[in-house]
Amino acid sequence: MRSSFQIVLVAGVFCLVATIARADSEIVIAIRYLQAQGTSHSHLYLYREDGKLLRQLTKDDSGQDSAPIFSSDGEIVVFTREQPNDVREFWSVKAHGADLKKLHAAPDWYAQAKSSPYFTNVEPEQPASATATSSPVESASTGPLLLASYKSPNGSVELLLHLDMNEEDDQINGPGHGKHYLLRDLKTGTETEFSKVPGFYGAAGLLHNTEDKNLYFLFDGSLRVAFFDLHLNSTDGDTVFALDFSGPRFVRLSPNWATPIPLPGGAAFLTFAENRYVPISGNKKTANCSYMEHWDEKLNKIRYAHEKSAALCYGASMYRPGLTPAVITLRRSSE
Repeated sequence: MRSSFQIVLVAGVFCLVATIARADSEIVIAIRYLQAQGTSHSHLYLYREDGKLLRQLTKDDSGQDSAPIFSSDGEIVVFTREQPNDVREFWSVKAHGADLKKLHAAPDWYAQAKSSPYFTNVEPEQPASATATSSPVESASTGPLLLASYKSPNGSVELLLHLDMNEEDDQINGPGHGKHYLLRDLKTGTETEFSKVPGFYGAAGLLHNTEDKNLYFLFDGSLRVAFFDLHLNSTDGDTVFALDFSGPRFVRLSPNWATPIPLPGGAAFLTFAENRYVPISGNKKTANCSYMEHWDEKLNKIRYAHEKSAALCYGASMYRPGLTPAVITLRRSSE
C-alpha cells in the first residue's frame, strides 16, 4: 500500500500533512487504440476500479507495450515492450507514473506469473459426482434428456440441463438452445424453465473455473452467478451469458465472447470481452476489438477504455490492497 508525505505552506507556516494511504483497487491495462491512418501503439493506462482514468503510464511509440503486472506490494508495474524484428524488452514504471526504466531482464516473479483463474468452456471434464450427476439412460430419440445437474456451493439452487431432442432448437448449439434447462430453488422446490427467465436467448455449456474444473458457480457475498456459452453464427461466433440467481435473469456479457475473471472477496468480476466489427473513427473500416470490463454484484458494467473507441487489450493487472490475492492478472501478448 502506497502512502506519501507533502510539505504544505499554510499562513506562512510549514505544516507536515500526511496524505491518506490509498485504499482503492487499481487496474493497469495495455490498450492499443486503433487509428484510421498510420501505426497504432499499445500503451499502459492506470484506472481506479470504479472506472476513473488516473493516468497514462507509457507513451513511447517505438514498440507495443503488453502484459503489465503489478508487483505484490502494488508499487511498480513490470511490462513487456515488443520492438520490431521480434525484439522483446522488459520495462518497469512506478504506479504513480515516475521512474520508467528498461530492465536487463524480467524479474523472476514477473516471468513466473500466470493468468489468474477464469471461467472457460475449453476441454470441459465430466463433472465429479459430488457436484453433478448425469443420467444417460434416456435416449435422445425418445425426447427429454437430462445431461447433468449442478448444485450451488451454498445448496440454495440447482441447475438441471434438460434437452428435448424432438425440438430443433435443442439439437444444435444456437439461439433457443437450452430452453428446457431448469433452475430449481432447493429451499422451496420451485422449478423454472430457462425460457421463462428474463433475458433468455439461449444457453449451451456451463462454464467452469480453470483452477477447479468442478467449480461452476461464482458466489461471493451478494454476487451469485453462473456462466453459459452459446454459439450465435459463423459471423458473430460465440457469446457468454451470466445467469444472475438474484433475479433470476440472464445478462449477456458481450456481443461476442467474454471471459469472466473472478475477483475473490470483492463481489465482482472482470471480463476480457471481444467485440467484432467495431468502427474505427475517421474511416469506414471496422476491426475485431477486445476490452477489459468490470461487473459488480448487480451486473452493472464498467469498461476500462475511452468511450466508443476501437481498441485492443494486450493484458491487464489489478492491485487490490487488503484482499487475497492482492494481484489479479490477465497475461496477453501483443499480436
